[in-house]
Amino acid sequence: MADLHSSIIEKPIVPGEPVRLSDLVLRITAPNGGPMTGPGTNTYLIGRDEITVIDPGPNIPSHVEAILRAGEGRIRRILVTHTHPDHSPAAKPIAAATGAKQFGCLLEDDGHQDLSFNADVELQPGQKIQASDHSIEALYTPGHVGNHYCFHLAEENMVFTGDHIMQGSTVVIIPPSGDMFDYINSLRLLTTYPVDVLAPAHGHLMNDAQRVVNELIAHRMGREEKVVAALQQLPDSTLDQLMDIVYADVDKRLYKIAKLSLWAHLLKLEKDGRASKHAEKHWLFDDELWRLEDSRQ
Repeated sequence: MADLHSSIIEKPIVPGEPVRLSDLVLRITAPNGGPMTGPGTNTYLIGRDEITVIDPGPNIPSHVEAILRAGEGRIRRILVTHTHPDHSPAAKPIAAATGAKQFGCLLEDDGHQDLSFNADVELQPGQKIQASDHSIEALYTPGHVGNHYCFHLAEENMVFTGDHIMQGSTVVIIPPSGDMFDYINSLRLLTTYPVDVLAPAHGHLMNDAQRVVNELIAHRMGREEKVVAALQQLPDSTLDQLMDIVYADVDKRLYKIAKLSLWAHLLKLEKDGRASKHAEKHWLFDDELWRLEDSRQ
């Protein structure tokens, strides 16, 4: 989708190559690059004396070996932002090799979950994870998916954003677990924290964090107003009918993905009491007819 952010100047991301981002933070990118993952999933190793791993990534032997090698026997805990298959499967072999505790939040299987993940500690909103040389707060940020957490590293005013914010593209919101209403509120939550740098699971670091977050909120709300305008133009319309108006600025090759975000926007408008649907037959997009709530006579 749209490129919304400028990033801190870095060398190109090379999968498997450890990159020291600060005295406390090391990044290793998994070799799983693609249209949905960009250069690959970023795994972050936090700490000096004892290490916290954030988003261990896919269970690819070379990636697991790179994490264990960089950890040098100091890995004590593993945090996962959410349990999608490109984020959490490597937690199991890393925990088996190191005895590290796994922290995360489980979600009922929707066909997109890593069923191998087993949390030793179920994350709670605002939970503090204290290590000898760093402190991390778990920020509950549902939206991309219902069990998503970001992690705030107090020592560096850095937030590890998982798939809540990605560098170079907007995030896909896939209902029913994904929720645009929750996503906007989760973005707003980040503006209440002292954050200088965003460390995403896909792409480079992003500086000027508050500007990035506010741009994302403005982008999503601007898209919502396009949805409202399209419903005013085409009352009782299907998602396919709305696509060409709402996403006229998007390459049609991305329509399959964009349609999911359109659906999420409509569900948010429904939750806000601004739109409603009828003639619905389960989940089939073309059988949903949408109208503005205030357009009814």
